[in-house]
Amino acid sequence: MAYYLGTTLSMAFDAAVAHVVDVLKGEGFGVISDIDIKQTLKAKIGVDFPNYRILGACNPALAYEALKLENKVGTMLPCNVVVRDAGGGQTEVAAIDPVASMVAIDNPALKQAAVQIRAKLEKVIAQL
Repeated sequence: MAYYLGTTLSMAFDAAVAHVVDVLKGEGFGVISDIDIKQTLKAKIGVDFPNYRILGACNPALAYEALKLENKVGTMLPCNVVVRDAGGGQTEVAAIDPVASMVAIDNPALKQAAVQIRAKLEKVIAQL
């Protein structure tokens, strides 16, 4: 089972990040965290790394429902969306497949909620 949904965009990295954020908003997700891996690795261990951002996407209503179903599911939230420079003017976008991540939790209602979230993330990827 694949653990992510993804696509490659023919656009510059910064433009792709902005585009991903806009499309996520259109599907009810807010970006509640934004980790700049390139900057972090340079600052912490002095290495150069291509542009790579991890966006923590959250749909508050769906997160609330999931938390009501399983109070420790917060360990798997938010939904991470990676935007990375793939070189040659290409930017790859990959989002966690929430159905794959919920396999470890024995809660059928939560798995149904994950299907809803995956459908929204699939729409995001398709719109990119």
